[in-house]
Amino acid sequence: MEDSGRGASYTVPCDDYVHVVEFSPFDSGSAALLAYGGNQYVVVGTCRFQEEDMEVEGVEFTTLRVFHHALRVDCLAWSPESRLDKLPQLIRVWDLEGNETTTFRLRSPGVSVCWHPEDAFKLMVAEKKGTIRFYDLVTQQAILSLDCGQSPLMSADWCLSNTIKVGAVTGSDWVIWDITRSSYPQEKRPAHVERAGNFRWSRVNENLFSTTGCPGKISSQLLVHHLGHPQPVMIGSATVGAGLSWHRSLPLCVIGGDRKLSFWMTEM
Repeated sequence: MEDSGRGASYTVPCDDYVHVVEFSPFDSGSAALLAYGGNQYVVVGTCRFQEEDMEVEGVEFTTLRVFHHALRVDCLAWSPESRLDKLPQLIRVWDLEGNETTTFRLRSPGVSVCWHPEDAFKLMVAEKKGTIRFYDLVTQQAILSLDCGQSPLMSADWCLSNTIKVGAVTGSDWVIWDITRSSYPQEKRPAHVERAGNFRWSRVNENLFSTTGCPGKISSQLLVHHLGHPQPVMIGSATVGAGLSWHRSLPLCVIGGDRKLSFWMTEM
C-alpha cells in the first residue's frame, strides 16, 4: 500500500522530536490527559478539542509538567489513579528510582505494556520475540501467555472496552487474539507493505483499531481498521511519525513526530 493519505485534522507544536505519545485511557476528570516523551524528557498535559467544547478552536493543549530523564523515553503507561478533578491536583509517576517497584525478568526486549482497566494488579507485557504475558502484581507471577507465531513483535495493545481481545503487529501484519479461546491469534491480515510499527485499539469502539508503518525517511502511514471491513477505513500520512494513541472518548488518534503532535479525527 502506498504511503499516501490525508493529513492530520489538528497539530500541536513541540520543542523536540516526539518518540512516544499516550492518551490516558481512564476517566481523569474534565479534560483528557496526554503525555509525550522524547530525548530525555516527558511532557504531561491536557487536551481539549472543538468536538467536545465549542469554545475551543481546533485543539487546545495545556502543559501541566515537564519531567527530565537521563535517557530517551520509548514507552509510557498511565495509572488508573491519575485524575485532575480531585484536590490536590496530583499526577503520580513511577520510575526506576521509585520506592514501589516490581521487576519481571523478560526473555527478550519488552516492546509494550498495558494495565487492566478495572484491576490495577493485572499487567500485560509484550516481548519482541513474539510472546505476550499477563502478570499478577500481587503474586508477581505470570498468569497467561500468548504467542503470535512469528517475530519480531513490534507493538501490542489490550482492548480496554473488551478485555478478551488483544492485538499486535508483527512483521507487516496485524494479529488479534481472543484470550478465552486460544493462545494463538484468531485473525491475521497484512497491513503495511514494509514493517509495521504500532498497534492501538480505539477506546470507544472495540472493533476499531489503528496501525502505523515504521517511519521512513519522509513519511509514516497511519491506517485505521474495522473488524467488519476487509480494507482500512481511513489512511493518514505524517512526516516521520512515532508513537500512537487513541482519545478516551472521541474517535480521535494521535501520533508524534518531528517537533509536533498530529491528531486525526476518524469515523466510528
